Amino acid sequence: MEETINQTVEEKIISGHKNGIAVLLLVLALYAVAILAMIFGAMNMETSATGVAVFVVSLIVICTAWILFLGIKVLKPGEALVLTLFGKYVGTLKGDGCYYVNPFCTSFNPAANTRLGQSGDINSKKSATSLEITDGSVSVSGGEMGSKKISLKVMTLSNSRQKVNDVLGNPVEIAVAVMWKVTDTAKAVFAVDNFKEYLSLQCDSAVRNVVKLYPYDSAENVDTTGDGHADDGSLRGSTETVVNRIKDEIQDKVAEAGIEIVDARITYLAYAPEIAVAMLQRQQAAAVVDARKLIVDGAVGMVELALERLSEKELVDLDEERKAAMVSNLLVVLCGNHDAQPVVNSGSLY
Repeated sequence: MEETINQTVEEKIISGHKNGIAVLLLVLALYAVAILAMIFGAMNMETSATGVAVFVVSLIVICTAWILFLGIKVLKPGEALVLTLFGKYVGTLKGDGCYYVNPFCTSFNPAANTRLGQSGDINSKKSATSLEITDGSVSVSGGEMGSKKISLKVMTLSNSRQKVNDVLGNPVEIAVAVMWKVTDTAKAVFAVDNFKEYLSLQCDSAVRNVVKLYPYDSAENVDTTGDGHADDGSLRGSTETVVNRIKDEIQDKVAEAGIEIVDARITYLAYAPEIAVAMLQRQQAAAVVDARKLIVDGAVGMVELALERLSEKELVDLDEERKAAMVSNLLVVLCGNHDAQPVVNSGSLY
């Protein structure tokens, strides 16, 4: 049973059928001959039985020859058409040109009326009765039938923002744009029910699975690679690593649907609104602490240099108490938030 299913979704390329123009001209010529024959038969119906037969045959040809037009298929570059005959997969047309196939073959594409966010779908025109879901990424047209052609071009899927908890439990909003294309048309239409909806759901699932492995910012004692050792990986600082893991996970899921993930990019990343203010205050506090630490390190170095230079030049002989006072005064001046107000001592140093 499993082997039979795999055989039905194996892609078969139909080649050697680029004779649609010739068939079109032939059918038009057949119509012209049939019309002339019908006129001839109508003029001779009362005088001979041959005229009646010619008229009837011509009328039948005019009424049924339009069926031949159904076999003419026109494809532009980057398009494909999956054909079935009475429910059986007969092959796929690929490449630009005018083809002629069995007129009883029908085009099959269950995702024809599904629109992905920012995708370059063929025949993106929506009908007046189409339903659009603004919060999601997929809208299904309920009126006018979409084209049955399948685009082989690289398209972009940009799903709506997702709220996901990172590895520390902080809610994060993230949006990812995925570049994808169809590589196997048979798998795309037969292996899954709707390959566009399938891709959209797998993208959302992969984003959630990967984001929950990383903190928003670098954090201590967090292992994001799975090697058992803490590292400095984060959503904000390891963007390339994160999107590559998202891309690989999506590809593993959609390979069975004949889809190739070309690239992935993070288009939006931020803390959720309910904690954004608190996290901003935390970042500001951390920045202030880092700045103060840098100022103190510099001040200590300057004080140390000042004491060494005074000792080398032997300008002033300071005991330990005076050195301590000098160090205190210099640190206050160098580490203070405001400019120092000098006090001139006109008397003795001691």
